[in-house]
Amino acid sequence: MAAERMQWLSLALAASLATLLSASASQPGIGFGYYKETCPAAEQIVFRETTRIVRASPDLAASLLRLHYHDCFVQGCDASVLLDSTDGTPAEKDAKPNESLRGFDAVARVKDKLEKACPATVSCADLLALMARDAVVLSKGPSWPVALGRRDGRTSSADNCGELPPLYGNITVMIEVFAAKGLDVKDLAVLSAAHTLGKAHCSSFADRLYNGSAPSTDPTLERRYADRLRMRCPGPGDSSAAMSEMDAGSCSTFDTSYYRQVARGRGLLRSDAGLMEHPVTGAYVRRAAAGKYEGHFFQDFRDSMAKMGAIGVLTGNQGEIRTKCNLVN
Repeated sequence: MAAERMQWLSLALAASLATLLSASASQPGIGFGYYKETCPAAEQIVFRETTRIVRASPDLAASLLRLHYHDCFVQGCDASVLLDSTDGTPAEKDAKPNESLRGFDAVARVKDKLEKACPATVSCADLLALMARDAVVLSKGPSWPVALGRRDGRTSSADNCGELPPLYGNITVMIEVFAAKGLDVKDLAVLSAAHTLGKAHCSSFADRLYNGSAPSTDPTLERRYADRLRMRCPGPGDSSAAMSEMDAGSCSTFDTSYYRQVARGRGLLRSDAGLMEHPVTGAYVRRAAAGKYEGHFFQDFRDSMAKMGAIGVLTGNQGEIRTKCNLVN
C-alpha cells in the first residue's frame, strides 16, 4: 500500500506540474526560474524569512495567504493591496472588506531583505505569491512551483474592492464572482479551503447568530456549534476583539478538516456553508470530508492557486518593480 501511495503521489505531482507549466505558458512574461539570472537566491530568501515570521507568529500564515487572495481578486495580482492611501483617496487596504488584513509588516520585512540582495528586481506581486505558498508549506500543506515575473501596479482604490468575494455571499453570488476572474466552480470549492487556516472576528459571522438584537440561528448552522459561537460573540454589535477559529481545532494546520466541519454544518462563514447548496461544491465537500482525499485535494489546491495567481497579471513593461511595497516609485 505504501508503494502504491508513493507511486500515486509521484504521478499526481507530475500532473500538477504539467498543469502549472501550461498555465504559466499562457501568461507572457511569467515562468519558472524567472529570477535565475537576476536574483538566484530570491526564493530561498523569501522562504527563510517567511519561516522566521510564521514560527514567531503562527497566525500570520493565514494572513499571508489571505493577502495574496485579496490582492488577486482586485485588479489582478499586482500587489495593489499593499499600497497606502494617498491624498485622501482610500486605497484597497483601507476598504471595509480589507480592514482585518494583517501581514503588511511581514511583507515589508522580506522585501527589505530582497532589496539588499537584489535591488529593484523582485516585484511585490511575486513576493506575495511566494509568501502565500510558503505559508501553506509551513502549515503542513502542499508546495508548488510558483510562476514568476509579475509586475507591480501603480494604482489602488478602495472603490474596486466590490470585486472581492463577499463574506455574506450565497453560493450563486460566489460562483459569479469567481467566474468573473476566470475561476470555475471547482476552484471555488478548492480555494474556500484556505479557511482551514486562521480565525475570524465576530462581525464576520454575527449575521448567522442574530436577527437585529435577537438570537436567531441560521438553520444551516449546527445548533450546538451556534451556541458556542454565541458565547464568544454575545451580541450582533459586539465590538470586542473576540475571534473564532475558521476550522475549529485545526486552524494552524493546512488539511481537509475544513471540509469535515462544513459537511457537519460547522462552516463558520455564510460563504462556507453555501458550498453545501450546490451539487458540484457539495459533492467536493463530502468527498474531501470522507478523510481519504487529502492527496487529491493538495493537487487541486496547487492547480487552483496557479490559476488564481495568474489573474490580471502585469508583465513586460507594464507597471513597475516597487522598492517599497506600500509606495509607488
